[in-house]
Amino acid sequence: MGYLKQLEVENFKSWRGKQIIGPFKRFNCIIGTNGSGKSNVMDALGFVMGERVSSLRVKHTRDLVHGAHIGKAASATASVTMRFCNDIDQEVVFSRTISGDSSEYRVNGRQVTLTKYTGELEKIGIVVKARNCLVFQGAVESIAMMSAKERTKMFERISNSSELAKQYDAKLAALQKAKEDTQFHFNRKRAAAAEKKQVFKDKTEAEKYQTLVDELGESKLQISLLQLYRNERRIEALSESLREKQEAATTVKGTVDVWEQAVKVSRKEHGRVTRELQKLEKEIRSQEQILSQQRPQYIKAKVNTAHHQHKAQEARASLQKSLKQQAKKEQDLQELERELVELEKAWKTYEREMEERGAQMGAGVQLDEAQLERYKELKELARKQGAVLVQKAEKLHWEVKADREKLEFDKRRKGEVMANIKHSETQLDDLNKRAGKLEEYVNTSNKALDEQREQEELLAKELERGRIRLQELNEELAQVLGELQNAHMDSQENRRKQKRDEVFESLRRFYPDAVYGRLVDLCQPIHKKYQLAVTKAFGRYMNAIVVSSAKVARDCIKFIKEERAEPETFLPIDYLDVSPLNERLREMRGAKMVVDVVQCSQNAPQIKRVVQFVCGNALVCETLKDARNVAFGGPERLKTIALDGTMFSKSGVISGGSVHLRSKARRWEEKEMIGLKERKEQLTAELRELMKMRRKEAELKQIRAQVQGIQTRLKYTNSELETIRKRSIPACHAEISRLESELLNLESHIVMQAENVQVKDSEMKAIKEKANQLEDTVFLDFCAAIGVANIREYEQDYMRQEEELEEKRKRDNGGAVFREEERLLAIVDETQAKIQELKNLLLGQKACVNDAKAELDRKVRGHQEKSRELVKQQKELISAETALEQQRLCKHNLLLSCKIENLPLTLLSGSVDDISDIQLDSESQGTSTLDIYEREAEMVFDYGPLGDELESLTEEDEMEAQLEIMNEKVSHLEKLIQVSKPPNMKALEKMREVKDSFRGVMDAFEASTRVTKKCNQEFEQVKAKRFHLFNQCFEHVSVAITQIYKQLCRNDSAQAILSAENPDEPYLDGISYNCVAPGKRFMAMDNLSGGEKAIAALALVFAIHSFRPAPFFVLDEVDAALDNTNIGKVTNFIREQSRENFQIIVISLKEEFYSRSDALLGVYSEVKKLQELEREKDCLWMGLQALDQARAWLCCKLEQNQQPQ
Repeated sequence: MGYLKQLEVENFKSWRGKQIIGPFKRFNCIIGTNGSGKSNVMDALGFVMGERVSSLRVKHTRDLVHGAHIGKAASATASVTMRFCNDIDQEVVFSRTISGDSSEYRVNGRQVTLTKYTGELEKIGIVVKARNCLVFQGAVESIAMMSAKERTKMFERISNSSELAKQYDAKLAALQKAKEDTQFHFNRKRAAAAEKKQVFKDKTEAEKYQTLVDELGESKLQISLLQLYRNERRIEALSESLREKQEAATTVKGTVDVWEQAVKVSRKEHGRVTRELQKLEKEIRSQEQILSQQRPQYIKAKVNTAHHQHKAQEARASLQKSLKQQAKKEQDLQELERELVELEKAWKTYEREMEERGAQMGAGVQLDEAQLERYKELKELARKQGAVLVQKAEKLHWEVKADREKLEFDKRRKGEVMANIKHSETQLDDLNKRAGKLEEYVNTSNKALDEQREQEELLAKELERGRIRLQELNEELAQVLGELQNAHMDSQENRRKQKRDEVFESLRRFYPDAVYGRLVDLCQPIHKKYQLAVTKAFGRYMNAIVVSSAKVARDCIKFIKEERAEPETFLPIDYLDVSPLNERLREMRGAKMVVDVVQCSQNAPQIKRVVQFVCGNALVCETLKDARNVAFGGPERLKTIALDGTMFSKSGVISGGSVHLRSKARRWEEKEMIGLKERKEQLTAELRELMKMRRKEAELKQIRAQVQGIQTRLKYTNSELETIRKRSIPACHAEISRLESELLNLESHIVMQAENVQVKDSEMKAIKEKANQLEDTVFLDFCAAIGVANIREYEQDYMRQEEELEEKRKRDNGGAVFREEERLLAIVDETQAKIQELKNLLLGQKACVNDAKAELDRKVRGHQEKSRELVKQQKELISAETALEQQRLCKHNLLLSCKIENLPLTLLSGSVDDISDIQLDSESQGTSTLDIYEREAEMVFDYGPLGDELESLTEEDEMEAQLEIMNEKVSHLEKLIQVSKPPNMKALEKMREVKDSFRGVMDAFEASTRVTKKCNQEFEQVKAKRFHLFNQCFEHVSVAITQIYKQLCRNDSAQAILSAENPDEPYLDGISYNCVAPGKRFMAMDNLSGGEKAIAALALVFAIHSFRPAPFFVLDEVDAALDNTNIGKVTNFIREQSRENFQIIVISLKEEFYSRSDALLGVYSEVKKLQELEREKDCLWMGLQALDQARAWLCCKLEQNQQPQ
């Protein structure tokens, strides 16, 4: 067995100069402080073994030189030399030297290439790509955390199957392309065969179709001939009828002409009389026009008279009114006199005397011309002298009038201001009330809004929880349904199984403590891959019912017989004869006992005895080959079962797996499926409840709409309230204040203006009195001369006389008006008499006109009767012509249809070419249409194809019935043709082309098939080779890992399982790695503790190393995650392997580890003084002696502990 002797490094990383590491023993530990460069030993070994620079914790090769990483390289080169001794103790020297960024490789001092260098390493068992001898720091943790796909890549790298990956992909792509080509040519072949078959089918269908078409054409020809025959007979009958109607219409037209002449004579006479009547009417209109001119003058005069009468009446009414007022005033005066009885009687007497004298003098004053001139002169003089006083009085009058108007305006304005104040106060009260109501509404709305928001929040949270829960339920339900679908469970159980379950449940009710259940329900395999094997091992006991005693079993059998149910197998625990297990079989490599892969229910620990009875010493193996070897390859035959259900009995009988076995194995999953079904029902029920909850979304939307409405109303309400408080109410207060101040101003103005008016009134009275005194002075002599007290009495009397004179003048003018009115009335009466005379003449003339009109009407009626008769004849004539035209049009359309359909019409006279191609209708008119009809009328058809029977038909009904029969036949044929698929009429022409094409397609298909077979063979070869390389490694590691894991854990119950996700091509998918730690249940790798993961990863590392064993194995701090117990287990395993299989070099910091090694190598961070080195050497030597003694003691103790086992 080869081993690593020593390692020589020169200027490599942390080593300056040339250093020798070694010699190495079977189990070596490298120790040293942190940062001293222990891992650089690992890098040196990797470097000399040809590892890439990226794996050595540097970026460039030159950085491996001592001091280069800080820019102070100790040398231009660095080298590492490994001295290896082979099995015959012959030394082989491997050396690698750095030269710049390149490396030189030497074997035994001879420079070689990298390929030859790695080849020499592989000869001693070191595979650089597989890293089968180096485990770098952190590699164990990364292996433990690898994914399934990464684990597959690691196996491919170790097995060298990755070298075939590119070739595999290329061959697979070529095979897929060849298959696609073959499928393409196969599709073409199938299409060509179908086309060939279709051509033959089309030929037959074309012949049948042509027969139907010919029969249809013949039937259409007979219909067309019969229609033409009927049409010609109708045209002949209509032509004869048209001639008769034309003759009758000519006779009636002559009679109408005679009556028309008589009507013309009567109309001339009637016209003459009518003209005379019109002349009289014209004369009457002339007189009426004259009358119409005279009548307005009369009316105007009458209106003028009425106007003067009205004015006179108004004057009299005014006089009466004045008299009444005078009487009233006299009455008032009398009343005042009675009230003033206490006044002095002398004053009353004087007053009556003055009134009587004044009345006598005023009534009798009459001025002559000289006095009147004197009055005017004095009046002018008084005016000139009192002009200033008059102007002052006039000015004061207008000022008083203006002041009074202003006073009245201020009073009205005061009333308006008071009304406005009252209105503003009312408005202010309304605004305050409105503000109060709005505040109340705002408070109510805020409360309602808070309630709605709270309700909305609760509903939203509830719906959100429901939505999240709904999503979770959907995901969980999808997962449950997927698991149910993957398990291929039948959704409906058969009646037989239901009956058995009902009987079993009855037994459970009768014996709840004695009937444990069916064996399949009480235990299960520890992994799904063992299901088929365990099912095969259980055999007929799989559905057996486990009971506590034989008595209970007999009672149950009796009950089943009474119920007439199917027979059941019972396993009474106290009655079973269980053979002891052969513990030696547990240590067999590549096999496990079936009892160990079955996990019993924790509720029924006694079931272990039943499982032991059913399974016995049967073994389960991973592969069929291993099962055969274990069963028949040893000194004695054993009962073994492969994972696929193939069982090797001791008798040599081999029974393989079957569909029944697989369906039976599903019973292991039925337990899970029952739980899944129950879970499915629960999820479905909860889902339905959540779906009902979604109805609350409408309620939530309604609440949100209400909240939005309340917010909108609240917004407008707050806006209105703010407007009322900040604008309307202050504005109203300001308006009231303004109006009150204005009212105070108006009251003060009114008082001032009233006082001013009183002052001005007194002034105006004083001025008038002065003016009167001045006027009295001027007219003093004149008044004495005419006998009046003052001139004002005369002026009042004079004015009264002037009014009476004016009234008299108006009365005189009224008499002249009445005379003019009478004259105009006489003229109007004369004109009306003339008009009446002319009207009498008009009546006589109208009588003559009426007689002439009666004679004319009689002749007109006679003419109209004859005209109606003529119109009737003409309508009949037109109807006959229209019918004839219709028949000709029908004939033309029939002929055109026959020409279009190419019906073989036989003509005795004329030609088919004479049939016009123009499509005519009932509105088509013109010379060309008549020419078409004339040409078609000259055609004579041969109606021989109709037969004598059809030609002999004369009645219209018979022809119509025959046409219906023929039309039905044509419709039937057309339906047949329409229903039938239109055939390919060129099928015969395509026959030869199809045959040639089919032959070419077949040749291409055969060629592509050959290429596909060749590609498939090449691909299968590469696939088989890759599968062999990968599976060889995988099977070896899968078998070895369990034993290694047990040895590492020092417990036979520990299990390590490697399973490929794709057994057919495991390198395409992942590889799952699971471990069952001692004393624990099965858990995924991610759920293991750090130490358990490290142990599992080390087991995989050592199992992989066992596939490609290297002479030595270097581990860098693999004990980082291990406690003292696990370190002891790993150390024992490594010591055992170092004695038997390979050399071990471990870099470690833990005393529990390196204290059991054969040799210790210390690494220091710097070179110390010689004395210190000597002193440390002595200390180290003393420590090594102590370690040797401790190791010897531990070995003795270990041997003593292993002897009882």
